[in-house]
Amino acid sequence: MRNDKENIIINKTFNFALNIIEFTEDLYEAKRFPLANQIFKAGTSIGANVIEAQNAESKADFIHKLKIAAKEADETEYWLLLCLKSSYLKSPDEKLLSELKEIILILSKIISTSKMK
Repeated sequence: MRNDKENIIINKTFNFALNIIEFTEDLYEAKRFPLANQIFKAGTSIGANVIEAQNAESKADFIHKLKIAAKEADETEYWLLLCLKSSYLKSPDEKLLSELKEIILILSKIISTSKMK
């Protein structure tokens, strides 16, 4: 199923992962290691699962991998909102949260469209 044309969700999740790396670096510097690790793993795995979906063996496999990416996006949103609401942690900027919301919407649309076909 791999298609090497420009792919919006691949580009968005890759750039989001780069921004997550930058955000978690600040958390590492603040010695918030467990939280930084959680955000790093969840935030960067969104794109990894999207890339993996490009090599899916079937439509069902494609949908499954994108659902995993969506779950990781939801988990990332949870951790970022926790940082936002806590007075003890560095808050993510609005751009990071809005990028994530856009990724979640795109993933949802791809999954629902793929299920219809």
